[in-house]
This record gives sequence, structure tokens and C-alpha cells, in this order.
Amino acid sequence: MLLNWIDWLTIALFFVLMFGIALWCSKRASSSAKDFFLSGQSMPWWLIGISMCAASTSTNSANMFTEYIRNSNLGENWKWWAFLLTGMLTVFVYSKLWVRSGAKSDIEFYEMRYTGKAAAFLRGFRAVYLGFIFNIISTGIVVLAAIKIGQVLFGVDQWTVVIVTCVASIVYSALGGLRGSIYTDFFLFIIIMVGAVVGMHYAVNLPQVGGYHALLSNPTVLEHMSFFPDINNPDIFVAAFVIPIAVQWWNVWYPGSEPGGGGYVVQRMLSAKDENHCMGGSVFYQVVNYAIRPWPWYLTAFASLIVFPDLLSLQKAFPNIDPSLIKGDVAYPAMLTFVPNGWLGLVAAAMMGALFSTVAAHLSMGSNYIANDFWKRFVRPEASEKELILVGRLSVIIIMVGTALISPFLISAGTVFNLILQIGAGTGLIYLLRWFWMRINAWSEITAMAVSFIVACFLQLVYPHLGLPALASWQNLLIVMGITTVAWVSVTLLTAPTAEVKAAEFRGRIKVTRHDIAWGMLAMTLASAAVYSAMFATGYWIYGKTTLAIIMTVAFVVCGVPLFPVLKRLNGRNGC
Repeated sequence: MLLNWIDWLTIALFFVLMFGIALWCSKRASSSAKDFFLSGQSMPWWLIGISMCAASTSTNSANMFTEYIRNSNLGENWKWWAFLLTGMLTVFVYSKLWVRSGAKSDIEFYEMRYTGKAAAFLRGFRAVYLGFIFNIISTGIVVLAAIKIGQVLFGVDQWTVVIVTCVASIVYSALGGLRGSIYTDFFLFIIIMVGAVVGMHYAVNLPQVGGYHALLSNPTVLEHMSFFPDINNPDIFVAAFVIPIAVQWWNVWYPGSEPGGGGYVVQRMLSAKDENHCMGGSVFYQVVNYAIRPWPWYLTAFASLIVFPDLLSLQKAFPNIDPSLIKGDVAYPAMLTFVPNGWLGLVAAAMMGALFSTVAAHLSMGSNYIANDFWKRFVRPEASEKELILVGRLSVIIIMVGTALISPFLISAGTVFNLILQIGAGTGLIYLLRWFWMRINAWSEITAMAVSFIVACFLQLVYPHLGLPALASWQNLLIVMGITTVAWVSVTLLTAPTAEVKAAEFRGRIKVTRHDIAWGMLAMTLASAAVYSAMFATGYWIYGKTTLAIIMTVAFVVCGVPLFPVLKRLNGRNGC
């Protein structure tokens, strides 16, 4: 579809506002490394929460959710819904520990917790590995979705999408630092959600769909609306529900959902005014992220089942797209082609908002790792504030160049998501226990990181060519998890623990007590139950199932109301 002048004007205004905010923040961001990488640790809870929502909402999000729904049903989203438990555990147990630690990043944590050359190696290697290599892959997934959207919506070739994304992201991220990203995220998230609702409206009201009520009573759609995978299909039920709920949420590392916190989530936590703002912003993010944000995308995905019932229909509708890119995730941008001119520019701006908010989060996180945890720690300890900011900005350029080179060669959102899960399998437990079990040392983490990567790569690249029985993705996940856990626990018990002086210093920093853990776990349980209830309630109200909607709304209240006295007890003991 061709854009008209109104659409181009909307897109132009989008870029003016985005770059304007970054430019406005650039002077403040350039004043100190603390301002550039942590926004001066002055952010209020609501801004932190919205920024987390924007950072986790990428062009990949709607595409991946659509692919899940089309593959089986809504319940396949338990692959990421289960991470709510991870998030709530981080909110109520670990967020205050991160603030108290005084770390500038989750990578700096290693030398606060461990000692010796192993700790230094771990910090340096993780800074480069996560800052460059893994960041490039994660950002590449986001740009992959942008490539598909650009080809489907506007017929733009993939390299044009990549180049525009890279240039805009470099300018936007390098100018404003984390402060610019957080301020801009507020504007971007509003645009993202408005665009999602507009896209949903036109998808649902297409003649072949027949409107909201016709959509939700369509026999094809009814088969895909369940909140749980089909128990009669053991492979999907185990992979999409049992594994995520039983083990994935606490023992798998995934960017944005790290057990105990990490990456851009921790970076935003550390930018908070204090512990209360850190916790408040994190709770706000979890509620919006799971119970509210995805529903316009789900409904658009349901409509796609009627308009494009299979991959062949998508291929026929878009013959100019590379057939290798036609997967279930293409169905979402395909539905946006029905948005008329005038509104199309807003929808395009929303897609770009999702793209730039997530890319900026990864760039800000990566530049922080490279500048503070690699350059200042290992290359030039005497580096000035201006030099660190320069290194951070150069890191942004390098990451985006790497992203530009890798993104066109990725396949689909769901495929890469599963691969990343397998690489992080078995490492999550160590990130939860290292705050409390002082026996864990740097070698424990090095072992977990190395073994999970090697086993995951073996299962992905070598095993399929050995002539052995094929393994499902969930089986791969359990194998990586089991081998990795046995390996790092064994190394932990066979090597010397962190020196007692260092351990005592660390315990003195975080001041964790049994009270923190017990009341934090209770708060996590109540909050998780409340948000899941809210998520189900929202869905049942949308589905028109009034009785179930009322039951889940009552469950939300029953779980949510006791949370307040629990939080008062949790925070009161700590003087927060």
C-alpha cells in the first residue's frame, strides 16, 4: 500500500518528536557518565514502569504472539506468560537488593560478589559477550520483524529497512543516553498502543471477518482462543505450558526476563530515585505488560486466521516477499495492510516506536557494559567521564553495524526465541541463589555460561545430523538445563567459595534478611495470582463470557487487596 501525504506527515512528526526529545536530553546526558548510563538515578516509578513496557514491546512482539496463536492457540503464549513469575520475584525480592548493591550494571555485580582473576574474567567476558555478541542477536530479532513489516506493508526491500533502522537508532541512542531513552519511551509507548488499537479495529471490521462478535463466534477462531494449550496434544501442552510453568521461569535466562533481574530491566531499576520507586515501577510494568498491552495484538491475530488461513494464502497475497520469510509471524503485518490511508501513517509510526524503543534499550544496555565494565575496568581505568561517554556512543555504532549484518539472515521470531531460551537454560537458578548461597563463586557462573552454550549449540547444529531420533524444543531445553545444572553445582562444590571477607562485605551491602525473603515470596505469590487473574478477566470480558469474567475479576480483587498490608510489612521492616 502506498502512503499518502497525511501518512508521511505523521511519520515525519514521529521522527521530529523522537529526535527532539533525544536532542533535548543530550546536553544533560553528556554532563556525566552517571547521567548518560543511569539517567542520574532520578527516575520516578511511573516513568520507569512505562519505559520497561516500551523496552519489552518490540516489532517482534506482535509478530511472535501471532505466530503462537496461529501455530496452536492463545495458550502457547505461556512460553512468555510464565516469565511473569520471574518478574514478580525480581520485583519483591531482588529489586531492592540491586538498588542497595550500588552497582552501575548487572555486570559490575560480579566483582562485588566474587574475587580474583576468575571474577575479573567473568566481568570482562560477559561485558563483551552480552554487550556485543548477544546484544547483536537480540537486536537482530527486532530488526528481522521490521524487515517483514517493511516488506509486507510498504514493499520496501530488507536492506533499506536495515539501513534506516541503523542510522536512526544510532543518532537517537547516542544523543540522549538512558535519560533520553526513558523520556522518549513514554511518548513511544503511547504511540505503540494507539497504533495497535487502530490496527485491531480495521482488522476486526473487515468484511470477511464481520466485526467483533462475528470474529469471536467464528468456528476457526474458537479453536484458537483457549488460555491453555490443548492437553490432547502432549507435545504442545508440555512445551508451551508444563515446561514454562514448572522450570523455565526460574531456571532459564532470557533478555528482559532474567531470574533475579538483569539487562535493561536492572538498568532501569538502578535509575530509580529510591527502592520504593524501583519496586513501584517494576510492579506497574508487570501489570501492563501481561494483562493489558497484548490484547489488541491477540484480536488482530484471531482475525488473521480468517483472512489468511494458512501460509499458502500469505504467499499468494505477497508474491514479492522472499518465500523463506513467510512464516506465521508475517500474518500480523499482513493484517495491517488493510488500514486505510490517514491512519496507516500512525500504524507505521507505532511499529517504528516498537522498533526504536527496544533497539534503544539494547543499545543503552550494551554501551553501558562496554564503557563501564570493559573499557574503564580493563583498558583505561583512568578514563574520564567524557571518554566513557564517547566509548558508549561508539559502542552503539558497532552494535548496530553488527545487527545490520546479521538480521537479514534470521528466519522467524519463534525460532530465534526458542534458540535463545536453550542457550540460557540451566543458568537461571544460579542467578537466584548467588545473592544468598555464598558457596557459589565465579567458576560456578563461568561453568554455567559455557556449558549451556556448548550443549545448546551441539543440539542445534550437530545432533540433527547424527541420524538419531529428533528432539522437540522442550526436550532440548530440559537436556541443556539438566547438564548445565549438574555441571555448575559440581564445580561449586569442588572449588573454593568466595573469600569470607568479600562475602561479608557483600552481605553488608545488600542487608538481606529472612524477613525480606519470606514476605517478598508472599508478595510475589499474591501479585502473580492477581495479574494472572486480571489477564484472564480481561480476556473473558472481551470474549463475552460474563460469568467467568466476574469470577476472575473477583479473584483479582481477592489476591490484590491482601497485597497492600503484605507490602507494608515488607517495606516497613526495612525503613523504606
